Amino acid sequence: MKSNFEELDCQKTHMGELVLRRRCILSLDGREVYEVKLGDEYLMSSLFHDSEVALADIGLGALGGAGWDVVVGGLGLGYTAAAALQFNQVKRLVVVEALAPVIDWHRRGMVPNGKTLTHDGRCVYHHADFFALVRGDGFDPEEKGTRFDAVLLDIDHTPGFWLQRSHADLYSEAGMRRLKSFLKPHGIFALWSNDPPEDAFVEMLSAVFASAEGHTVQFDNPLLRVVTANGVYLAYCG
Repeated sequence: MKSNFEELDCQKTHMGELVLRRRCILSLDGREVYEVKLGDEYLMSSLFHDSEVALADIGLGALGGAGWDVVVGGLGLGYTAAAALQFNQVKRLVVVEALAPVIDWHRRGMVPNGKTLTHDGRCVYHHADFFALVRGDGFDPEEKGTRFDAVLLDIDHTPGFWLQRSHADLYSEAGMRRLKSFLKPHGIFALWSNDPPEDAFVEMLSAVFASAEGHTVQFDNPLLRVVTANGVYLAYCG
């Protein structure tokens, strides 16, 4: 397959070499695609973002009321955050991102959703380690212990396949209880997974939250001409 390729940024981070690149895929009529790699890990592509959007749609679609305070864990190319901002009920969106260059890409308009997020007054970038915040005082950059209406998480590949080993403790019952402590009584937690939902993880979530369920999100892969399936886990506090 022939394609035009451009590396937009390459920086060393504490998690490895971070690369943002753009290419035009000639077999798809020159479609412009943005890709992110971290070390040897292929993080995401703008060609496939249906499930990242579904994370926000499924998660926030389960909430009632208005004036929501929402956390998005993991900025990436911004598709989950941008989808969350489509809900007028969102009062504030705190986007937690451990890698400063990713925030910079958005602030500089280098990626598709950058201007949308940066210019929306409801959106706050929080440069921090999501997992450390769960072990500490929570996600609010201004006030410790703040409870949120929703936490939408898309950082690791799956609950059992992590970008870093230090993330593993979150996906335990104790880790989920810590995260739940930063949610309001009727809040929700939604988690993206590269794989369809697994019953064992749904059962663990159900032991911590009032109820939990798994959603399979299917979308077309135009390169391989197959249907791909990702997962969204959804847990309700009340």
